[in-house]
Amino acid sequence: MTLSMSQASKPVFTQGLKGLLGVLTKAEAHAAAGNIDPNAFLQARLYPNMFPLTRQVQIAADFAKGAVARLAGDEVPAWEDNEASFAELKARVQRTLDFIGAIDDGKIDGSEDRDITLVRRGESSVHKGQAYLLEQALPNFWFHVTTAYAILRHNGVEVGKRDFLAMS
Repeated sequence: MTLSMSQASKPVFTQGLKGLLGVLTKAEAHAAAGNIDPNAFLQARLYPNMFPLTRQVQIAADFAKGAVARLAGDEVPAWEDNEASFAELKARVQRTLDFIGAIDDGKIDGSEDRDITLVRRGESSVHKGQAYLLEQALPNFWFHVTTAYAILRHNGVEVGKRDFLAMS
C-alpha cells in the first residue's frame, strides 16, 4: 500500500495543530486559575535567544499552511503575526486547521516531484515536493510545536504526551 502525499501531510499537521490547540487551552486555564498574567506564558522562552511562545505558535501554523498550500500548488496565504492573547493564538491555529481541511487531497496527491520554490532571506531554493515535506516542512513544524509545548510545560502548565499528541 502506498502512502499518498495528502496522507503524509494533512493528518500529521492536523494532529499537531490539535495538540497545540489543546495545550494552549490548558495554558490559558492555568493562567486564569492561578491568577497569572497570560503574558508570562505568551512571552516565555526556553532560552533568551529563542522565540517566545507566541512566535513559536505562529511559525508552526505557518509551516503547516505553507506546506499544504505549496504541495497543492496554491498560493500560501499571508497572515499578519499580530496575535497577543491565547484567544488570538487559538484562533490562528483553528484558522490553520480550517485552511488545511479545505484543501482537496487530490491537489496534494502526486506532488512528490512537484518543484517547490522557497525564498528565505532573499535567497531562492527549489526542492521536490516529497523532499520538501519530509526534510523541511514536517521537521520544522514539529520543532516549533514541540518548543511551544516545552515552554508551557517548563512554566508549570500541566500538559503531557497525551496533550501533545491530541489524545486527551
